[in-house]
Amino acid sequence: MQKITRLFDIPYYQLEHYNLEKALVTKKDGKWISTSTQEYIDKANAISRGLLRLGIKPNDKIAVISLTNRTEWNILDIGILQIGAQNVPIYPTISEEEYEYVLNHSEAKYCFVSCIEVLNKVNRIKKNVKSLKAVYAFNEIENCSNWQEVLDQGFDKSNQEEVEELKASVKPTDLATLIYTSGTTGRPKGVMMSHENLVSNVVASKERVPSNTHDSALSFLPVCHIFERMILYLYQYCGIEIYFAEGLDKISDNLKEVKPNLMTVVPRLLEKVYEAIIAKGSNLTGIKKRLFFWAVDVGLKFEPYRANGWWYEFKLSIARKLIFSKWQEGLGGNLGIMVSGSAALQPRLSRIFGAAGIPVMEGYGLTETSPVISVNDVRNHGWKIGSVGKVITDVEVKIAEDGEILCKGPNVMMGYYKDTEKTAEVIKNGYFHTGDIGEIDHEGFLKITDRKKEMFKTSGGKYVAPQLLENRCKQSRFIEQIMVVGEGEKMPAALIQPNFAHIYEWAKRHNITVGENSDIVINEKVLARIDEEVTIANESFAKWEKIKQFRLTPDVWSIEGGHLTPTMKLRRKIVKEKYIELYNDIYGHS
Repeated sequence: MQKITRLFDIPYYQLEHYNLEKALVTKKDGKWISTSTQEYIDKANAISRGLLRLGIKPNDKIAVISLTNRTEWNILDIGILQIGAQNVPIYPTISEEEYEYVLNHSEAKYCFVSCIEVLNKVNRIKKNVKSLKAVYAFNEIENCSNWQEVLDQGFDKSNQEEVEELKASVKPTDLATLIYTSGTTGRPKGVMMSHENLVSNVVASKERVPSNTHDSALSFLPVCHIFERMILYLYQYCGIEIYFAEGLDKISDNLKEVKPNLMTVVPRLLEKVYEAIIAKGSNLTGIKKRLFFWAVDVGLKFEPYRANGWWYEFKLSIARKLIFSKWQEGLGGNLGIMVSGSAALQPRLSRIFGAAGIPVMEGYGLTETSPVISVNDVRNHGWKIGSVGKVITDVEVKIAEDGEILCKGPNVMMGYYKDTEKTAEVIKNGYFHTGDIGEIDHEGFLKITDRKKEMFKTSGGKYVAPQLLENRCKQSRFIEQIMVVGEGEKMPAALIQPNFAHIYEWAKRHNITVGENSDIVINEKVLARIDEEVTIANESFAKWEKIKQFRLTPDVWSIEGGHLTPTMKLRRKIVKEKYIELYNDIYGHS
């Protein structure tokens, strides 16, 4: 097999070219359990045979909801796809109402869940989903069918010929999956992705990711999101061993156990890692502390490809030996590269991790583009800090007159499921309208400057790009989350969720009593300190763009609280509604 054209071709390609002993590895009862490439394929075929015996036909939909990434997810995925059915992954953290909507809208026949937590949510709404025949769990759960029952149904290989016939009839242009976007407004939209959409993205992305056969990767970003899912196919295509992290809370332990060579990240995780490292450095004393912050200072000036000259490189080599080598150890010791997506990466994080010898390759794309449109590549001068890299092979990008990024290529979705109207709004003359504003520089690097839909006008008629302000403010260790407001108002302002952990530590160092979160947000010394940070951030912006006032919120903004989407984007409308009293206080509305 020289060419893959459908997603389920990938494991077979891996078998032929790499035949891994540890293709997929999940921790169970404290032990890492490996599944070889051959076992992966054998079990996927058993799932296919079992699903056929359950009455599944081509184009039937099967929902999968898992709290963590795991081997079973991938086996089930291939088993579903190779009989021409479609996998509908659902974010585990969305509300029960959204579960109900997605299951009904997709007309899912079966639902596979990871654990009791997800099962309980499904059980509360399943009576309202007429299409749903049964629910299966990956974990052993009382009074719930187990996915092993489907494998057992497929133990008898007598209908394998039917599986082979169905595999042969699946075309690259056929629908493979529905990905329901976690919309920042309104109902989730079902993005229709063909096999070709994702396969083309895998093949083009391979050119940008330096890897070796038998490298290992740690997977923890939600596989229900297209970014991690495409990356998992890419790892398989490259012959990389995939280890599934136990959960966000165990990432640090898993990194040390697995010692991965590469992993995908989102900016929020890197911010957290950086904050934790800085907090440790702050607790040092004397010469050790001075040396630590000297190294950080050197790191924050980093430029790729020795652009800063020999004297800087000499200082950097000392910083790496004395300080940054410990950062690398903390991340397992072998991590050579991280790929970042989903949101804008602050350039200071690119610099500091690049200086530490763990470069972060920022990429750009949307669910609707499978997802990669462009990505940096550490090799051949293909990495520019502050950019999202160069556009991948076979994808065309042009910048519209108003600055919007338009994309055309085999990666652009088939459309929104059961919604031709919304599809026509975003795909015009073959170009997908991303809703992002950007520019391509003279070297071909793409830069994102803002979200078209999020830009707003003040009452004075001036445009404000909130994301630019927000990303600059979030460079402060005092600010965890921020939302710039002011549409139709006389000036921009901000709602800010302080970094409570850092503020407690700062207050302790300065002998300031701050009390609970609700006290912190009205503490005069805290307000004055955050005002300093906002003032520094404002320096980069024109007079009409500057944040003139802010209010602090006592809650930690979260997915569960409704402040953020599952991919950590701000739900602007909801955040404003939650803090409408603070908003009205800023602008003097009664």
